[in-house]
Amino acid sequence: MPVRVFGCNHIAIEADDMEKAIAFYQDVFGLELLKEGEGDAFFRLGEHQFLAIFRVDQIQPDRKRHFGIIVRDERQLAEVRRKVTEEYGLSLEPPFRCDFRDPFGNRIQVVTLEDESLVWLLPYREVQSLGIRFEEV
Repeated sequence: MPVRVFGCNHIAIEADDMEKAIAFYQDVFGLELLKEGEGDAFFRLGEHQFLAIFRVDQIQPDRKRHFGIIVRDERQLAEVRRKVTEEYGLSLEPPFRCDFRDPFGNRIQVVTLEDESLVWLLPYREVQSLGIRFEEV
């Protein structure tokens, strides 16, 4: 019997300044802080997932590794772009619309609901609660 994967439980990233990391993720994405401890912080990231941030002494950014966050629409994507470039002085990384590295070198790709496969989004209560309906093709 093959293994059945139900989704992603969490994403773990690194930061060298936990106070700054917590402030960044709350400000840019409005994430709810679930727990903070000695050298770590955990945020709710959707219905069943969380983002774990662990403190490290030295940042070592990766070239291709990244994680993606879904926002509702182009307006919210534009707000993320504005915040990271204007308020945090971060650069967007082409060729995508909203790829950037957080202040700790972690690469993030932000997409909208319209960018994603509609089939796997349908069961998400967050999507259903927004009243979004997808037409069959």
